Amino acid sequence: MTRHFLRLSDLTKDELDALLKRAVHLKARQKRGIPYRPLIGKTLGLVFEKASTRTRLSFEAGMSQLGGYSIFISPKDSQMGRGEPIKDTARVMSRYLDAVVIRTFAHSIVAEFARYSDIPVINGLTDSHHPCQVLADLMTIIEKKGGYDGMSVCWIGDGNNMANSWIEAASILGFELRLACPEGYRPDEAFFKEAASRPGAKIRMCDDAVEAAKDAQALNTDVWASMGQEAESTERRKAFAGYQINEAVLKIAAKDAIVLHCLPAHRGEEITEEVMEGRQSVVWDQAENRLHAQKAVLEFLLTKGDERQ
Repeated sequence: MTRHFLRLSDLTKDELDALLKRAVHLKARQKRGIPYRPLIGKTLGLVFEKASTRTRLSFEAGMSQLGGYSIFISPKDSQMGRGEPIKDTARVMSRYLDAVVIRTFAHSIVAEFARYSDIPVINGLTDSHHPCQVLADLMTIIEKKGGYDGMSVCWIGDGNNMANSWIEAASILGFELRLACPEGYRPDEAFFKEAASRPGAKIRMCDDAVEAAKDAQALNTDVWASMGQEAESTERRKAFAGYQINEAVLKIAAKDAIVLHCLPAHRGEEITEEVMEGRQSVVWDQAENRLHAQKAVLEFLLTKGDERQ
């Protein structure tokens, strides 16, 4: 059966653990200059309806490092932009490619594409989930803190796709997650309750950023207005005024806390310049880890276990 990676819950805890361990290994191997090309002859399609810097570059570079090729496709370059049914596009691309990454708006688009696809489909971002980014974030926590067991992570800001993927991660892996989101901008209530009710889950909503950040070992945020929400920027700035990672909030967290941001950042809004450039910021390592985490995903989906080195 074809495996897809549309959200973190598509993998088991054991699979996520193995994937994260593998990502760390692949990064170390790359840093030592040891070639590893298990995907020679494989081609990855990149179907992007949303603009991208990190997702596109990291997948293209990662596929190249693994010995494969990538083809970028925007809506204006394909019949999808002229209304071709998703199921038709999925069937055709399955005959040309070995895997496809889709970066789009509605999560239903990647779900339908996967339903009709004979090749692995990877969610490069939807309005509901961003699993590749959170996989890289978890890898960064493992590098900086030795692992996520017993970790206290806080999310401050919008209850968006990133928040959803963090909620799924916490519900599967069992670390503590505290979220502070303004009223009206919290994660979907049914989704949150279902995840928080899973055995071993330690997930809760907080009244404010101070409560969420207290003694947290990792602080996390994202822009207040994501792509497609630009018209709401003024309204959102007012609603999110007290939901910023700044020096005051950082002092409430654990002394050795790390600060994460998936980028791009709006300095002075969700995070201050001082914190972004401060000694506890790990955002550049986090950004780099997109490359290695996604290489692990590509290897997982496109090779057999006994082929891996």
